[in-house]
Amino acid sequence: MINQVSQGGTLRLAFLSAVASLAAAFAAVGSTIPLFNIYRAEDGFTNAGISMTVVAYSAATLTTLLMTGRLSNHLGRRPTSIASLGLLVLGCLLLLNVHDIGILIAGRLLMGLGAGLASTSLTSYIVDAAPAKPAWLASVASSQTVMLGLAVGAIASGALVQFGPWPRELIYLVAVGLLLLSAALVAVSPETATPSPGAWSSLRPHVRVPARVRHLLPVAAAVFLATWATGAFYQAFVPALVEDQLHTRSPLVLGLVFAAYMGPSALGAPLGGRFTSAAAERLGMIIFLAGWIGIIIAIATGTLVPFITATIVAGAGQGIAISAATRGLLRGSTPADRAPIFSATYLLCYSGAAIPALASGQLSNTFSLPQIALGYGALALVATVFTVIAARNPHPDTTGNSPAREQSCATPS
Repeated sequence: MINQVSQGGTLRLAFLSAVASLAAAFAAVGSTIPLFNIYRAEDGFTNAGISMTVVAYSAATLTTLLMTGRLSNHLGRRPTSIASLGLLVLGCLLLLNVHDIGILIAGRLLMGLGAGLASTSLTSYIVDAAPAKPAWLASVASSQTVMLGLAVGAIASGALVQFGPWPRELIYLVAVGLLLLSAALVAVSPETATPSPGAWSSLRPHVRVPARVRHLLPVAAAVFLATWATGAFYQAFVPALVEDQLHTRSPLVLGLVFAAYMGPSALGAPLGGRFTSAAAERLGMIIFLAGWIGIIIAIATGTLVPFITATIVAGAGQGIAISAATRGLLRGSTPADRAPIFSATYLLCYSGAAIPALASGQLSNTFSLPQIALGYGALALVATVFTVIAARNPHPDTTGNSPAREQSCATPS
């Protein structure tokens, strides 16, 4: 009994450290967004240039996911998690002196490398160490901490840029402090994955999803592509939309607008746990599409409050849908399955962010921002229709995993 209590206490420390570190990692990623308009105004960066920073970040993340998706299974969760935080620290330090688009792209590329490694190592660490009850905690924490971190980073950055000293540097210094503290927390937490040989061979690009959940991939891909494409739209184009179409230059408002999409995702996620994964995917995508309709109307009328309201609706729908899709993919997963599953999941997510951002960045020289928004809305419509028609539940578990651990992995990610 004493050993069980001790193990429970150390795992709780690991869980809290991993959650805090994942939040800090993506808060650092979100911290750049309220500065985009300052870079546009003071350094002459264009919408196409800002869009390329999103592409660079997403491409770096995709590369890292392809090559290091299984690395934490071999080296352990702690060293790979600390390495991911170190890459993010380097990205923040580089962004302390941005006056050229190349520096911004390089800094975001480093952040992408760190975020990609964190997306598999820290999320797997969270699921490994999560308590068995409540049943939804592991999947919600592993997926929605990303969204929460992005929201907190954007709001904090907007406030510090608008009201604090050193508007171009202070948020990165704060992010560096939080990342170093997170690395220290992980360093004193217990390891949950037994190191094993094969680390070098694991770097060969390879994506593997257990056969029992492969039938869920098409709908999961539609959900991830559409929702993360919207997140990339908010990074690349909403700074200009807020200033040009909605008539405000406030960095704090810009941070709040981005957070209005990311934050409600964490609130919507537990709601989806009340439904089967297929039903929650359908519900989430319908709400997401309704939010997009409101976004397009608000952009056309140039009204800020309806725009934020519609953004919140879309964000809540995103949380329900993403959670349900990941719940299905994690159904009955073993510790060795989790890093590859998260790798495949985030490959789809960042593909959804990178590919439309690359195309729309090129089109931004020809089409207006409201027209580009219509294109993203059309993508949301197609993904929603496909999800409503094709969503399926996972097959009953036949792996022999314990019910408690299976359930703890079976909700939103």
